[in-house]
Amino acid sequence: MRSILLFCAIAIATTVSLNAQDQHFTQFFASPLTLNPALTGTFDGKYRVALIYRDQEPYRTFAGAIDLRFALNRKGRQYKDAFGVGVVFYNDKVPEVGFSNNNINITGAFHKSLSKTNDQFLSLGIQTGIAQRNFNYESFTFDDQFAGTSGYSNPTNEILPGNNYAYADFGVGLNYSYAPKRRTAIFAGASMIHVFEPELSFYDDPDEPENSNSNKLFRKYSAYVNLSVPFGEGGVRFQPRALVYNQGPHLAMNTGANFRILLDDITGTALHIGSWVRPVRNQDDSFSLDALVGMVGIEYQNFLLGFSYDAQLEAIGSSRNQQGAFEISVAYLGEYEDETVLCPKF
Repeated sequence: MRSILLFCAIAIATTVSLNAQDQHFTQFFASPLTLNPALTGTFDGKYRVALIYRDQEPYRTFAGAIDLRFALNRKGRQYKDAFGVGVVFYNDKVPEVGFSNNNINITGAFHKSLSKTNDQFLSLGIQTGIAQRNFNYESFTFDDQFAGTSGYSNPTNEILPGNNYAYADFGVGLNYSYAPKRRTAIFAGASMIHVFEPELSFYDDPDEPENSNSNKLFRKYSAYVNLSVPFGEGGVRFQPRALVYNQGPHLAMNTGANFRILLDDITGTALHIGSWVRPVRNQDDSFSLDALVGMVGIEYQNFLLGFSYDAQLEAIGSSRNQQGAFEISVAYLGEYEDETVLCPKF
């Protein structure tokens, strides 16, 4: 018979961890609206639908987004400015402890063309939305509920905080893209999420500050750079990349490269293969390699499908039962002709 008090302690510890640090996706460009609001509408088409799921026990994370791109300039104008609008939904849950975190954000971005050939853009984006967190207390029982042979059937006298609350959230971002045809392209950007550092503690009570336990959600700073370099004449592109994100005491990086191999120019079929590593800063300010990542993606006409796996390096070659993380992403690009690539796809 499991110890329910220990189970509650794990739940509280999990909540503190989630409060301190956001979710992250290994295929970060496959979920652009959770990475940077300035990536809203960064595609050569009318709309984009993107879904991504991450399973890393005990966490299960899902995000879904749709964004649209609208031209701003009249026909005949050389500089094709545009703006994008989108909505992104995010859910993070720990089923074992009945914890759930839901976010919905509206995003918008203005894309300023910097060249007459419209292969260079500077984008500014913002997002605003609401988040909601809750526990399911029906998952818990306590010692004073034990009634002998009938199990934990008595009522409890435990004083529990409210298990459901919501808060507003805001973010801003910048993105730069330069993607000339058949030449080296560069994509770089930065974002700041949770601008006003909302309060997340279930035990925060403004009316009784002496009994409160404040726990702010730190601002999250992200920056990335990605190159796309033509490799020979066979439709192969080499895409080195780096992403760094910092949130309070937490810092992590992704660095590595992808290859895009064009298989069929007529149908737009391409294979994406990539690998990178994730160094992290630990609580004692030391650095270590957290994971080795492998990714494979398929591009067919307007559809994208990606798979990735994070292998926890500390568990490799040891007896520790530490699982990695699996991700799958699916996207569809509406009325997309791939004339100008404005954002990496995986």
